[in-house]
Formats: sequence, C-alpha cells, structure tokens
Amino acid sequence: MKMLYYGGTIHTMEENGQAEALLVENGVIAAVGDYERLHARAKDAAEINLDGRVLLPAFIDAHSHFSGAAYAMLQAPLGETVNFSEIEGALTRFITDNRVPDGQWVVGKGYDQNALAEQQHPTREVLDRVSAHHPIMLVHQSGHMGVFNTLALELLGVTPDTPAPEGGAIGKENGQLTGYMEENAFLQYQQKVPAPDLADLLDACRRAQQLYASYGIATVQEGMMPESLVGLYQALLAHRLLELDVIAYPGVDVLDDICDAFPEAVRRYDRHFKLGGCKMFLDGSPQGRTAWLRAPYQDAADGYCGYPTMTDEALRQALTTAYRSGMQPLAHCNGDAAAAQYLAAIAAAEKKRSDFRDLRPVMIHAQLLARDQMDEVARLGVIPSFFIAHIHQWGDVHIRNFGMERASRISAAGSALARGIPFTFHQDAPVLPPDMLHTIWCAVQRETKDGVTLGADERIPVMDALRAVTVNAARQYFEEERKGSLRPGKTADLVLLDADPLTVSADKLRDIRVLETVKAGETVFRA
Repeated sequence: MKMLYYGGTIHTMEENGQAEALLVENGVIAAVGDYERLHARAKDAAEINLDGRVLLPAFIDAHSHFSGAAYAMLQAPLGETVNFSEIEGALTRFITDNRVPDGQWVVGKGYDQNALAEQQHPTREVLDRVSAHHPIMLVHQSGHMGVFNTLALELLGVTPDTPAPEGGAIGKENGQLTGYMEENAFLQYQQKVPAPDLADLLDACRRAQQLYASYGIATVQEGMMPESLVGLYQALLAHRLLELDVIAYPGVDVLDDICDAFPEAVRRYDRHFKLGGCKMFLDGSPQGRTAWLRAPYQDAADGYCGYPTMTDEALRQALTTAYRSGMQPLAHCNGDAAAAQYLAAIAAAEKKRSDFRDLRPVMIHAQLLARDQMDEVARLGVIPSFFIAHIHQWGDVHIRNFGMERASRISAAGSALARGIPFTFHQDAPVLPPDMLHTIWCAVQRETKDGVTLGADERIPVMDALRAVTVNAARQYFEEERKGSLRPGKTADLVLLDADPLTVSADKLRDIRVLETVKAGETVFRA
C-alpha cells in the first residue's frame, strides 16, 4: 500500500529540515521531497492531506517499564491522593468496585509522601484499616519503595527478624515492622506478589500500548525484565499482540536464561519484541532521598548521602557479562556518586577491551550527573538518558533535598549539549505518563510546579529536545538506520501533531496534541 502525505509541515529531523511531501510504501518511507515529483512517481498512492498540521518521526521511549504501565491498569491509582485518609478511601473503593474477593492481592500505585499532608509514608496500620482480609501492597510513584499491610507481610514471610538485603531497607520502629520497604528489599518482595490473571494482563498490555501510542510513541522499553515476565511475553508473541516495538533489558543475573527463552529476539525483533541489553541498579531515587550522592543531602543528619545498591566488584562483573554477551548495559544512576561508580567501572572495562564503548552504555536518569563528570561521559561514549520531567514533577522537592544550587543542575541537558554529548529523554512510565511533549516543555522551560525556574542555563532549544526523543533515541537503540528521522529506507513510524513545536511559544509546548500515531505505515492511534 502507498500513502502520500502532503499539505502540512513535515519535519524530517534530517539535515534538509523540512519536506513538502512524504511517500510511504509497504510500511517503509519510499521518498521525501517535492510534492509534484512524489505525486508523479506514485499516482496510485492514497493521498493524505495534512491540512496544515505537522508530521514528525514517531517518538521513541528511551526508558520505561512497559509491563509496569500495563500492571498499573489493574491497580488502584493513588497519584492524586493528598493524605492517608484519601489513600484508604481509594483502596476501599477499588476493592468494592472490582469486587475483589478475600485473600486476593490488592495493589495501589503512585502515592508520593512528598505530596501527602503527613509528609511521610503510610504504615501497615493505615493499610490494615482498609482490610485485614486482603494482602495489600502500595507502590511509591518512583517504584523504588512501598508499603505492605500486616497480612501481606505474613504471606511474604517477613518478620521483625528478617534481615534487609544489601542495598535495601525494611522499616522497623520499636522492634516492630512498619510495613515500609525501600530499594532492593522492596524490589525483592514485590516480585513475590502473585501476578494478575493472564487474560487480564494481556488486555492491560493492549491498553498500555494505546497509552504510549496516544502520546506519539511507536517504540517502547521494558526497562527491567525479570524471569517472572517470560510467560507474559511468550503469550504476547504467541498471540501477536504487540503492535509497537518493545525493547527489553533483563537483569544481568537472568540475562542468559531470558535470552534462551527468546533466542529469535536477541538484538533483533521477533514479532515486535527485542532483547536489547541488560539492566543494573546502582542507587535509588532523589525525591525518596535514596539516590547516592557525593555530598550529603540538605540538612541530613550524620552526613547522609544515600547509598549504593551494587558493590564495585558486582558492577565490574555485570559489565563483563554484558561485554561477553554483546549486550548493551543500562545502569540506573540518579546520584552523582552512582554516576561516578558507573563511569569508573566503564573506564576499567575499556582499559581491558577498547571496543567496550561500541556497546553504547546508557546511564538511565542521570539526575545529578555533574558538570565535572561530563568530559568523562563524552570520552567513554556513555549516553545519558535524562528523566527531565523531574524538574516539573519534583523540582520543588529537589530544592528542599539538595539546595538551590545542586537542584538547578538536575538533568543537566544544557551542559551535555554544550559538550556535544548525545542524550535522550524519558518519563520512566508508569512513574509518569509517557508524555513526550510535556517532557520537551520541561527541557525547554525547566519550570517547577511552584513556578520556579530551575537552572535557566541548562535550558535547551526545542529542536535539540526533539532530537532527544527521535534521532538520539534511535541511536541509543542501535536503530539509527531504521528510525528517528524521515529518510527513504526507514520504517514509516510517524506522529501527526496539531501544532508545530518549532513555532509555538515555549510555554505552549505541553499543550500540543497528538492527533495520530503510525507504526510501520499502519495507524495505531487516532484522536
């Protein structure tokens, strides 16, 4: 099938900048350029008049958790709650509305203690007031911490004597469990919570794809794939339910087993699914005060700097595994101490094998990656993927946690741009919705919820923000020859917008609407 787009603004993201028309044949871009020439070449093409609207390459999600976004469809939403009472009410309504039987797990997603009147995490006693007959787990908005009720702790076998794993914490007060856990402790027990019914999960995956596509995204990441997701992805592939491309990153400890489970998907697509590399966590979250810093948190007792979640030796072994497998390493680094640990380990790996940089190692979040670390990032070929929406979502919290000077350097995209470092942007969905245009606004404006400009000198131009979610993101995935720009031979992944990001005022960027998303020539979303 042939389609000829014309009659609007077409930003190719190539050096030629704009084009009058775009010809698509069988899901691939066949030609870009003058309308009359393309019309004469393909008179049998279905012509699509853009009516003055704007066509771009589809956005590329540089980091999120696709299955997490799907699971969130089956969980009680807590992102708008402002106190413990509202959390209790939301969970109670979820149980009632969904007729959740006694004994079945209930999960609430998206609370943030920074937004609660109590300014602290809920406790198991709060959740026990909701139900003593349902095991309940709350997942913090960051995904790095959460809370269990008493029944859940009993079913998981957690007692006051249970030791916390290295790089994690189990909350206790006066020798009793509070229900709170963070980092490796929370992640360990979260994975033991039974999964929802497969049919429900498959439907949730369908809805999650629609969510991503509604924001103009045609390529999605599964940012941490444990073995427990193997069955879900096998079912998705068997039933051919993936419309968007999904690139998965297993943990290093299960990399071989998951590669064995999907041999046709190792570094290549099999029914829209690809194993692109391996994932490691080096610290926690800045808004949760678990990110690992080189200098203490503001007003921290005893010089508290957060903490690491991997030892230096474990990280070196993980990078060795990545190299031997030929798999790209992605490391979660929020704090500058975690960034320093990652850069030092990569530098050591490069001394042993000069082609290590060919794996294009990625630093996920890079929230507090500092200016004095940028030259090493450039030298080692590390790709920072900034969670730049933090500036709006938690910028005011960061000012309290770090002071204005350090907070102003959060997601230092301007510094990276000045040094010629290719970087990408992401929203870490389901932490935040995968709203690329809001993220572009964040990068250009750097404005907090309270209206504070956080690091004006780290602002970047709109075109560079667009490159971060198109051209650069394609390169992060080794897909620059297939995606990220509109050029003959590339896949016809397109997004249609109602306004031009390059001509609207900066404050209106987040108001631009996605009208249509096209994946390989097929419409997967239409407003």
